[in-house]
Amino acid sequence: MVLNRFWQPVQTCSARRALKLLCLGHAQALQTEGEEKFRTHDFSSWAEYSESGAVKELVHSVSIVLGVPRIIVLSLYDKFPRLQVRLTRRNVFLRDQFTCQYCAKEFSEPELNLDHVMPRDKGGRMTWENIVTSCIRCNTRKANKLPKEANMHPLKKPVTPKWRPIFGLRGYNGSPDDSWRHFLEPDRTAVRMSA
Repeated sequence: MVLNRFWQPVQTCSARRALKLLCLGHAQALQTEGEEKFRTHDFSSWAEYSESGAVKELVHSVSIVLGVPRIIVLSLYDKFPRLQVRLTRRNVFLRDQFTCQYCAKEFSEPELNLDHVMPRDKGGRMTWENIVTSCIRCNTRKANKLPKEANMHPLKKPVTPKWRPIFGLRGYNGSPDDSWRHFLEPDRTAVRMSA
């Protein structure tokens, strides 16, 4: 996970990119375990911390062993996360969990299409409330008919998602990353407001 300099999640990146940003000095690695949880490390202190054995996933080179940071904090980036979810093909697939909304089967991304519930030639628009994920077979079968005409209705009513799709993704090894939860689902009761 990548945090801006105000410690707000803005995106995710690969381990390779995280280590590159750390090496260039554009980011600091965030310690996610131990007594000094949330301590930030530059490249040299992260290398020392990695050698202590506290980091589970390691990257080995000829001369150094580095831990893969779960969270990095960018040094200069101060833009805020996007408030609205952009309507893209991939985000629609994420909202619908890569499941065809007509036959209820899960597919890989290349086997999926976007379907206009209300066809465009009948006044349907490209909006979150009119687009669903469909497999190629169901999309071809429905064609440009209304759901009532084709007797094909989406499993769930399409709505604008209230989440950020990049953070709906899984962490390493396909399981959710617990260290991200503090930033994605902050405990509002633990925060005190100052006067």
